[in-house]
Amino acid sequence: MTVAAVREAAERLVRQVGTVVVGKDRVAEQLFAALLTGGHVLLDDVPGVGKTTLARAVARSLDLEFRRIQCTPDLVPSDVTGVSIYDQRTSRFEYRPGPLLSNVVLVDEINRATPRAQSALLEAMQEGQVTVDEVTHRLPEPFFVIATQNPVELEGTFPLPEAQLDRFLLQMELGYPSADEEDRILRVHGPQQVATDTLTPLFDRDRIAELRAAVRSVRIGDAVRRYVVDIVRATRGAEGVDLGASPRAALALFRATQAHAAMRGREFALPDDVKSQAPAVLRHRLFLDAAAQMRGRTADRVVGEILARVPVAAEQAAAG
Repeated sequence: MTVAAVREAAERLVRQVGTVVVGKDRVAEQLFAALLTGGHVLLDDVPGVGKTTLARAVARSLDLEFRRIQCTPDLVPSDVTGVSIYDQRTSRFEYRPGPLLSNVVLVDEINRATPRAQSALLEAMQEGQVTVDEVTHRLPEPFFVIATQNPVELEGTFPLPEAQLDRFLLQMELGYPSADEEDRILRVHGPQQVATDTLTPLFDRDRIAELRAAVRSVRIGDAVRRYVVDIVRATRGAEGVDLGASPRAALALFRATQAHAAMRGREFALPDDVKSQAPAVLRHRLFLDAAAQMRGRTADRVVGEILARVPVAAEQAAAG
């Protein structure tokens, strides 16, 4: 399978999701990019902008097992990983899988889950497995987590620790729609709510495996690879940054760059692919000190300054 098939697949998914979620084509494409690289996505924005609807629309477009976890403060690890129940007939413990044992898992309002429940998600996202009663259970392939959180509500929430955030390939913000987009939302959903359940599954697991292989085949030349390294390393000494991006972030940016190039129908990556993906890959991996936060400095601003300062690799070397 060629990268042309990846581009066609991305266009089909974005087009279908756009029938339900207005004006979020870029975010839908990024969700697909994460799926094709084996990563996970955190949708972080205010209520009512379509985070859950978008996640459900993408999940419904995939012919995969889909489960939803609604996070609450009383959620315990066994609610997501499953439990072992003693069967008196067989005198044995029988494992009953939880919702994490699915292909696509929507974790709604993840920051309402307690640290104990979040730790169960951490193992699943990083190791591709869950452990129940000291027995390890492998997760199905593909395994894709789409998590949402509301950054403005603090009561009853548990901020995600740095280790948890680092497991998300991308953090995306939807933002408010434009006036024209909001008008279209009223035209589409005003007369009658368009349900995501009406969407047609587009890709099964075999097709996704083929698309993933095509993404991995995208060439990243020496110059572009070094550009990725230089950007990530620049975050560690940036003004106001307490904790910069880790080597895992460099690998995430590398893979996201491959996906972006493939969805543009190219067999090689360019510096523009890196620059396009850097904010979503890095913003949640940078932790600013108190003084920087008080001055209104943000992770997005830091990334923007780094992209403006780090020399861009030559396109000729990138394609070579």
